[in-house]
Amino acid sequence: MAFQNTPASDFVFSDHTNLLKANGSAQEQKFMENLVVESIEIYGQDIYYVPRTIVNRDTAFGEDSDSQFDSARAIRAYVNNVEGWEGQGELLSKFGVRVEDKTTFIFSREKFKEKVDDLETLNVEGRPNEGDLIWFPTTKHLFEIKFVEAEKPFYQLGKGYVWECQCELFEYSDEDLDTGIAEIDAIETAFANAITVNFAAGGTGDFTIGEIVAGGSSNVTAEVKAWDSSNRQLQVFNRSGIFTIPETVTGQTSGAAWTSASYNTLNNVNTESSVDQNYDFETLDDDIIDFTESNPFGSIGSTTDTTI
Repeated sequence: MAFQNTPASDFVFSDHTNLLKANGSAQEQKFMENLVVESIEIYGQDIYYVPRTIVNRDTAFGEDSDSQFDSARAIRAYVNNVEGWEGQGELLSKFGVRVEDKTTFIFSREKFKEKVDDLETLNVEGRPNEGDLIWFPTTKHLFEIKFVEAEKPFYQLGKGYVWECQCELFEYSDEDLDTGIAEIDAIETAFANAITVNFAAGGTGDFTIGEIVAGGSSNVTAEVKAWDSSNRQLQVFNRSGIFTIPETVTGQTSGAAWTSASYNTLNNVNTESSVDQNYDFETLDDDIIDFTESNPFGSIGSTTDTTI
């Protein structure tokens, strides 16, 4: 059929209200979105998205050393490089061996909204956030999102369909992990700064692993890592402060109550063969430098020595 312009009409595009949809109709965009969702469901991997809760933001450094991770949402994601991890891998630096594995996870925007965004309060709503974590159960790696690419592929049919999250291995730094996923929460138990509190005889009950204990006079709280009833020693982490000596420390779940006798905050027992040497440095340095004099470099110009 031949096209007829009868009566004559102006075919110059003048209505810009739907300009953003000029590359594709809503039906075409929905069809493309469904194809993306289906592809990721078929070829993707099961992961857990772990949102970060900001507790005490440092406005100078732009970080939060007290971050909490209180939930984990299951979702499918496509691993961009199927041949292995990206990044430099294992390398020897002046601080020892470092593992710098990186990877890229791709989420369907539609599924991310359904599985994560609608169920969680994110720091920036509507998309994955830099600083949030991704747990990859297949390899048991925990990654931190470093950058979220929003324009790849570049507006097919005039719309974006995926979030591309560029990630690096997460370096644990005493954050609070209580996601409900045992393998994720075990990272905190293994690597958090933990100390041993010694108790006096005469206490009652046994503390349970994972419960919260509180000091009766200091109101300091901590989480139980281990309890040795025979030696009256309690290993705790996630302390909110410093326990008073002596004070009654009570388990919030078990009801156990013991009186603290001694402990030090430098003796970190976070692993079976602890690599933490703070306590060693603090005690051994006394044999190297003698600070018994008020000023080991002399007292010239001293405001307290009137003989000079």
